[in-house]
Amino acid sequence: MSGTALIDEVIPRADIVKRAARIGAEIKNLKLSGELPEQTIAAINGALLEHKVIFFRDQSHLDDAEQERFAQRFGRLVPHPIMGAIKGTASMLEIDLRHAGNRADLWHADLTFIDAYPKIAVLRAAVIPAFGGDTVWSNTVAAYLDLPPPLQRLADELWVLYSNAFDHAVMPRAREADKENWDKVYTRTIYETEHPVVRVHPETGERALVLGDGMRHFVGIPKYDGQRLFDLFKSHITAPENTVRWNWKEGDVAMWDNRATQHYAVADYGDQHRQVRRATIEGEVPVSVDGKRSVMRIMPSK
Repeated sequence: MSGTALIDEVIPRADIVKRAARIGAEIKNLKLSGELPEQTIAAINGALLEHKVIFFRDQSHLDDAEQERFAQRFGRLVPHPIMGAIKGTASMLEIDLRHAGNRADLWHADLTFIDAYPKIAVLRAAVIPAFGGDTVWSNTVAAYLDLPPPLQRLADELWVLYSNAFDHAVMPRAREADKENWDKVYTRTIYETEHPVVRVHPETGERALVLGDGMRHFVGIPKYDGQRLFDLFKSHITAPENTVRWNWKEGDVAMWDNRATQHYAVADYGDQHRQVRRATIEGEVPVSVDGKRSVMRIMPSK
């Protein structure tokens, strides 16, 4: 039974409305909490696997603790490996552009510089500007399926190196404060991980591209050729037809499968205040199409 059918069966009042053909659905008439029945949690997980990212309006009753209690129903909570968590929480990360280093306006999956990066993220809108500040998600399973078979076979064989120490010069509109924070805080411990460009989803068996802007280079491919490969694959990931855009309201919650999506937080709200809070659920080490697992190296700070 699909996630949509299951949630309709266990929560008759809840409606699932697709937001785009390939990715994204809004679940209506459901109040999130850590006390939801097990069947409801299973239905939400099914809908997440089907739609990749799901949205819930009108969740202003949630605070940090209750957001975590809800997120914990899907697995073990994990903090950011560098930034840690908000005091008194297990995994909550405050994302606020007023704070140096809180940039997310580039295409990425969360924390791919480690091997078992989070499988699910639960993001709550705490403060939303009067205009701008949308987030866009892409379906990396659909992106893989869009590749012609010869390019699929090529992607199946490729590996890529990720690191939290990628060149911040490639970040759009990076401020000096962002660069300073990046150098002094974000890269105080260097993580490097080799991932397959194509990972097999552990729950659905689907193949998804792992190729965001945090990558350093393809393994065994010269930089010149690698950049052209990256641009080619990324053009499929970020094709507008492969994305969904969410216009936030305060109290909204977005939940996405970090193994099958990438996202981009649009920084088009000027000096207005925007703050969101994210809980993350422990993921699995990616496995390639030929059964090899990602490998992480942790290097000491310089």
